[in-house]
Amino acid sequence: MKHYIYVILLFTLVILAGCSSSNTHSVKTESEESKDTSMTDESLSVFIHETGDSLPVTSFREIWGYVVAGEEAPLTANLPITDVGYFGAEVDTYGNLANIPRRQNLSSFKGRVHLVVTCNSLSLTYFTLLPGSPQRAKLIADLIAATKNFDGLNIDFESIPARSAEAYYSFLRELKAGLPDKIFSVALYGRIRATPNEIYNYELISAIADKIFVMAYDEHWSTSKPGPISSLSWCKSVAEYSMRVIGPEKLVMGIPFYGRAWAEQNHHRAYVYAGIERLIRTHNVKEITRENSTPTFNYVAQVPVKVYYEDEYSISARFEMYKSMNVKAIGFWRIGQETPKVWDILKLE
Repeated sequence: MKHYIYVILLFTLVILAGCSSSNTHSVKTESEESKDTSMTDESLSVFIHETGDSLPVTSFREIWGYVVAGEEAPLTANLPITDVGYFGAEVDTYGNLANIPRRQNLSSFKGRVHLVVTCNSLSLTYFTLLPGSPQRAKLIADLIAATKNFDGLNIDFESIPARSAEAYYSFLRELKAGLPDKIFSVALYGRIRATPNEIYNYELISAIADKIFVMAYDEHWSTSKPGPISSLSWCKSVAEYSMRVIGPEKLVMGIPFYGRAWAEQNHHRAYVYAGIERLIRTHNVKEITRENSTPTFNYVAQVPVKVYYEDEYSISARFEMYKSMNVKAIGFWRIGQETPKVWDILKLE
């Protein structure tokens, strides 16, 4: 036990040395990209060196995990999961609730199951959130009805126009009022500070919802520069802000199981004729054939690829860091994408 305390203290000191108050988080909706997090790599190296093959077993009061409909098999009875976010229903082109997963498919799971609902179109979200509109009234009624078969409702609307912020908050309030006996949760992007005209206002939304699932991942995303999905230093900043604004009783800190790959060049594009000629010269194309009169050729290009992913060491380091910060609940995107070793180092309190 003394050894683990020493590891946590050393790890926290190194993280603090690597964090800067000017560090800026970027997500799909923000223009600036995250700063270099090399100190995170150094701190993780210290953690790996100190723990070796004996990773600590970390405990939390609640452990959430998203499960995608049709991929229920990885959710086995022995996993220390208290809450499942069943992904997921969505708002279709006409503003109707569609693709509601069948709660019976998780009948063997003895914990709480939350219906997850997404709407990731800016224009569709704008029109379905309009106060007083029949589409909004019907969607709220359908969501309340669909949640009767579940323990809770999780709203995961990730594309909300700036002018719809107030409509979004009132939408959440109506849902909460219509679900007095259910757990009402909202998934929000990871943030390290409040920003002007913030749509996903932690303080306002946490005053409405029972739980806030902070998606502390996609620090770097598919169209950003390469980088960690959620570096330790960035996660620490997100957790500090979340704990301060949301508080430990409502907060669920999200952890990614997935990785990403970035290629330095993308060869999928349209070309003008001069560009085609450059390709032929650059790649020394010797043979041009025709298919139904259209000229065509092939060439082979080597593309450097950069990959970032999570293993049991990086996940364990995050467990220990959150535990030392008094985070009481964590959650995963998503069950089935993880290294199996993660379940050897995690338990419920």
